[in-house]
Amino acid sequence: MKVFNRDTLTFMLREGVKSLPLTLSETQIEQMISYLALLCKWNSVYNLTSVRDPNEMVKQHLLDSLSAAHAFKDAKNVLDVGSGGGLPGMILAITYPMIHFSMIDTVSKKTAFLSQAKAELALSNVTIHTGRVELLQVAQKFDVITSRAFSELSNFVNWSGHLLADGGHFIAMKGVAPNEEIARLPAGWKVKAIESLSVPGLDVERHLIMIEKESL
Repeated sequence: MKVFNRDTLTFMLREGVKSLPLTLSETQIEQMISYLALLCKWNSVYNLTSVRDPNEMVKQHLLDSLSAAHAFKDAKNVLDVGSGGGLPGMILAITYPMIHFSMIDTVSKKTAFLSQAKAELALSNVTIHTGRVELLQVAQKFDVITSRAFSELSNFVNWSGHLLADGGHFIAMKGVAPNEEIARLPAGWKVKAIESLSVPGLDVERHLIMIEKESL
């Protein structure tokens, strides 16, 4: 495992954030590095992510998630489907402490990690669920439902559509623009917008796909 140099990683994250439409406090930067330290620790045993180098984790996980953060600034109640190690959910929860973030994954070792991260980072705006999203029932539906490379868009919408509040929308984080997946969206749903993202330090394609119900 590569060395976890907190000062170097903090500098990398701080510099990366400067090129994003986002402002984070030093406390939030420190929280994200603490999250990364915990992810590295658990990853050595539970294989939560295939990325092993902490320097690459800053770019491929933290900054990748933060590149989409502006799209969530007006949300109130967000669900992250297939959250895995908490990406983007945990990073967004640190970024927006006034927004509530729920995260769901079917793998109990991943949700155990998320629960530990919530406790260690004292994130009162986070709820963790273990199980299949299509079986999840909640008292208050979500105005935004998101996922990061979770599944095909049609599955994402079909499995979690019952959890979307009236007037809400999906935000799917994808790599290359998934034109074929968009064409296979189920009836009654449409793409509201497609936004191309730039991730600091990564020369890769990233897109946000916003999906909403079609008007009757």
